[in-house]
Amino acid sequence: MNVSPESFPNAPTDWDIETAKATAQAEGITLSNDHWELIRALQEYYTKVEFPHLRQIKDALDEKFHSRGGMKYLYEIMPGGPVAAGCRLAGLEVPAGAIDKSFGSTA
Repeated sequence: MNVSPESFPNAPTDWDIETAKATAQAEGITLSNDHWELIRALQEYYTKVEFPHLRQIKDALDEKFHSRGGMKYLYEIMPGGPVAAGCRLAGLEVPAGAIDKSFGSTA
């Protein structure tokens, strides 16, 4: 996968690849092509939906990554939650409900 600024046309204006790499390193994530694809997918989704909701994001990601196992696969590569951690890496606002510290769960 090409990891250049041009390969992320829907990135927030204040986001860059180096920031994503630093965030990943701080969270103990080694970025692979699938991580970059998740970042790109989240950035694209956020440009299409005015108010992204957790369930809709999870459904969209499950569909996009279906051939690899959907959300189950994404939890394997993003144990901190593919939506929560993915949004942090993509420079996006984490949707409400993606992190519930009272239950110790992440989406």
